[in-house]
Amino acid sequence: MASVHESLYFNPMMTNGVVHANVFGIKDWVTPYKISVLALLYEMTSSKITLPERRRLNKLILPLQQSSDLSLGQFLKTVEECCPETAYAVKIRLHEMVDGELKDMEYFFSTLPTPFTAFDSEAYKTSVVGLFMRHMLLAYNKLSFSQVYKLYKSLQHYYHSHYSKPTEGQVGLTAVAADDCDMDLTSTEDIVGDRTDREEGDAPLDEAEIRDENTPSKGPLSQKQAEYFLARQAYLLKNDENKSLKPAVLQEELNNMLKFNPDFAEAHYLNYLNSIRVQDIFLSAHSLLHYFDRLILSGNEGKSNGDEGYGRSLRYAALNLASLHCRFGHYLQADLALQEAIRIAQESNDHVCLQHCLSWLYTLEQMKGSDTTVLTLDSVKMAAHFCLPYLASLRIQSLVQQRTTQGKTAMDVLKDADILHWKHSLSELIEISLAQTTSIWKMYGKSTMALQQAQLLLHMSSLEPVNYGVQQNNTEAFAVALCHLAELHAEQGLYGAVADILQHLKDQFPAHTQHAKLWMLSDLKIQFERHMIEGKYNLAEQLVPSISALNKTEGLYREVCVLKVLNRTTEAYSVLQRLQVHCEKNKCTETVIRVLLSTAELHWQSSGFSTALPLLFQALALARQHHLQSLASETLLHLAFTQLMLGVPEQALLVLHEAIEPVLAHGAIVDKGRALLLAARCQMAVAGFRPKRQGQAADLRVAVSAVDMLIEAAVYFSKINCKERLLDVHFLQAHLYHSLGQMSQRNKSAMLFRLLDQELRSPAPSLSMRL
Repeated sequence: MASVHESLYFNPMMTNGVVHANVFGIKDWVTPYKISVLALLYEMTSSKITLPERRRLNKLILPLQQSSDLSLGQFLKTVEECCPETAYAVKIRLHEMVDGELKDMEYFFSTLPTPFTAFDSEAYKTSVVGLFMRHMLLAYNKLSFSQVYKLYKSLQHYYHSHYSKPTEGQVGLTAVAADDCDMDLTSTEDIVGDRTDREEGDAPLDEAEIRDENTPSKGPLSQKQAEYFLARQAYLLKNDENKSLKPAVLQEELNNMLKFNPDFAEAHYLNYLNSIRVQDIFLSAHSLLHYFDRLILSGNEGKSNGDEGYGRSLRYAALNLASLHCRFGHYLQADLALQEAIRIAQESNDHVCLQHCLSWLYTLEQMKGSDTTVLTLDSVKMAAHFCLPYLASLRIQSLVQQRTTQGKTAMDVLKDADILHWKHSLSELIEISLAQTTSIWKMYGKSTMALQQAQLLLHMSSLEPVNYGVQQNNTEAFAVALCHLAELHAEQGLYGAVADILQHLKDQFPAHTQHAKLWMLSDLKIQFERHMIEGKYNLAEQLVPSISALNKTEGLYREVCVLKVLNRTTEAYSVLQRLQVHCEKNKCTETVIRVLLSTAELHWQSSGFSTALPLLFQALALARQHHLQSLASETLLHLAFTQLMLGVPEQALLVLHEAIEPVLAHGAIVDKGRALLLAARCQMAVAGFRPKRQGQAADLRVAVSAVDMLIEAAVYFSKINCKERLLDVHFLQAHLYHSLGQMSQRNKSAMLFRLLDQELRSPAPSLSMRL
């Protein structure tokens, strides 16, 4: 039976009644890199180091011990960043051994101060450093003379390769030396087979034999190095995917690891996570099934729980498979796997697993379009009954999303979830809750509140310890908040800030990461809206296929916008009909309202203002029912314009007064300008002023008020370079100044109008036919 100390370095596994140490089949050896780490520990003990430098070196020791072997250049550079003097001392120590004789390396090991031989050693016997030094000394003392000699040759090559590029023969010699320096604390000195012939006869392998072995360049990892590597990559995939290895590189490392131990379950699970990153459904399902197969075969579940452990793995395997299919939209396969998991959980009377299964079942039904509000409420109570706060909080957030889409108030429910989050310190769910609140406020049209929630999330200190140099948990919640932040800045015409935010998103979530599509869609939408505002319709039309590839609904709506401004009414109406059917099926109320507004605008182009009114009333009812203030204000602007065109400017002005306040408080700059321009036109119509009528005596007070509104609207339109709207503003200003007798201002406005008209050179919609 392995000792307690050996269990820290090995993961014993029973196979056919024989205990095999190290499930990789690879034995821990003394390598030149580990000698360098020992030299670092020697210098830290014998030399004087300042307190800040010692702290940095102490934080560096554990990663150096657990990571794979580094080259001498990488090792010295890492140490030099913490303490240049210590790095130089380590270099001198290695130089004395390499340029001396074999006895110099022997002397180094004999004089190495360890907690077992030196009473003044700073390391404790049971510390990480103490166990590492004891392990290395025992391993070195078990080496035969030929192994010690080959270790010394390998150390020489390791040192000199830092200063000169090794030849192929030297590389081969290093591989042989590292291979021959192999030793194991559980093995004896006599090793059978060809291995014995190589060690005792000192006969090096030729180059062909080395190539046939197809060994990886960095060599196999020990058990502890593999566990450290897997834990690090899994943590980075969750919190900062940008700093993890790229999918192809990580796949290669995992394949190399599984080649030495195909039954390493954790490697299969990381392979599953890596496959999800690249949307590889086949490999992800394959790796997930292998993970649970190896988990059952290794006996990790069955040792403590017997048959119950075996059944537990089976039901959670089915549950994970269901969630995988649900992620890729395979609802039928997900439902079958979920029913299997529920059946096994019921047979085993596993209430915890059953609650997870029911949670996924409700999620699956919601994705199919069913109303699961009552079921979700019951599931929240059941999760609280079984003391599952994480699951209960997730269901509350799902309930918030359902209530929001159904037009019910959700903020009171969200408060209950926040209390649960802070009570149990569920930092991940706190981030999700803040991102969800940001999205809800933005959907409601409360841009100030959305901005506040996004900033709160970005400035919040995580409750979890952020390891491995991760400065920010780059999860989906942060990506959503940053995308909302970029869109809110774009609405205010702050395109410089938008560029900075998008660049940060691109740096934190590169194109190959799973959350990159969020900022890609936001970037395309911002570009599209900017081109439409600036009148560059050909550039906006080129972005429609890219938007459709990321989001079909958004792509169809943008296609309608382009067709509408290009006066392709028949095509626009056809796309609108398809879009309305699609949105009503998926219960996308926001897009349904936008479709109704776009349909009303198409009626305007054919002078069907009266036929547009029912559509606008329907859109206004939906917007108010779902508390969508921004869309309600947009609908009121359309309604006021329609009434203005029908010859009832007094009623239009009353409707406009209801809409203009929320628009000026939370609306985009283009909406503020449009609202002020429409208000000026309504005031002019109420006063009996007509731009093309000459010699009229307009009300002086109304004219001055209209001029002030037009000036403010011109400021807004100038900020976003909306030249077509500026053309309308200058046209009205010229006529108003003419009626007021201000000829110099009239001439200035007329000149600006003429310059813009010559610059645009495109048939824009008539002023009387456009909001």
